[in-house]
Amino acid sequence: MRTYLDFEKPIAELESKVAELRALDADDASVPISDELKRLESRAREALEETYSSLTPWQKTQVARHPDRPHFKDYIRDLVRDFTSLAGDRYFAEDEAIIGGLGRLAGRSVMVIGHEKGSDTEGRIKHNFGMARPEGYRKAVRLMEMADRFSVPVVSLVDTAGAYPGIGAEERGQAEAIARSTECCMRLGVPIISVIIGEGGSGGAVALATANRIFMLEHSIYTVASPEAAASILWRDSARAQDAATNMKITAQDLKAIGIIDGIIPEPVGGAHRNPESVVRAAGDVIVNAIAWFDDYSPDQIRKERREKFLAMGRES
Repeated sequence: MRTYLDFEKPIAELESKVAELRALDADDASVPISDELKRLESRAREALEETYSSLTPWQKTQVARHPDRPHFKDYIRDLVRDFTSLAGDRYFAEDEAIIGGLGRLAGRSVMVIGHEKGSDTEGRIKHNFGMARPEGYRKAVRLMEMADRFSVPVVSLVDTAGAYPGIGAEERGQAEAIARSTECCMRLGVPIISVIIGEGGSGGAVALATANRIFMLEHSIYTVASPEAAASILWRDSARAQDAATNMKITAQDLKAIGIIDGIIPEPVGGAHRNPESVVRAAGDVIVNAIAWFDDYSPDQIRKERREKFLAMGRES
């Protein structure tokens, strides 16, 4: 069954009625309900289009967190051939919140690294809801350095509420690990293409998204802190997360306007979870084209372009 968000209740009611009429039509073709079915389908479609044409930042946050939204493993399954996962940071342990490995994207060798949240209860626990510990970022550094050594482009798929804030993670140097990963991104001589596929939260996202090109799905978010965390910091009240989301400029549209990201990947009406295959294909096309842009660049040019991109952020034109 489809999972509906709070603001989708009117849509849920209409689509539920549509499903009931379709079942009735299938069971008893003698009942003349085709006209009513078409009318309800039209109303449901119009309600969906109207709702998603004017989502608030908080509603986009809810869509970005939708449990049925395609995750890292879905992108790997549909886009990357011969994917070989590479595990462990060679210091402490394997972190399942970040997955990385080599594969072929449109016939080109790539190093793909990203957050995996998990798609069910068991998976979410295994992957720690996509919140990486220090060993996850140290693994990412190891894989990025490997990609640089063999001149393989890096693709990062970001979907995390933020790095894991547990005591053990802090004891093992969480902040240092994030900083090292960010610094590693800056010095690579191969192109890094990053896509925010859901949530891009805090330094936990930046550690993998310090890239030559940064794209966001239409209803994803990218923020210095989750709305709940920001509300707790600013007003000491996490219940004001909606106010924080509204004022923080976290949507793809806001971030494109101020030059933080390079492009927006459209989603189907109703969000990526309604047609995951089309979103994954669209993201793949954008990634392939972005990588090809750097085919004639030298390693030094790639580093310089990336460095200048980030130095230019926040400057007035």
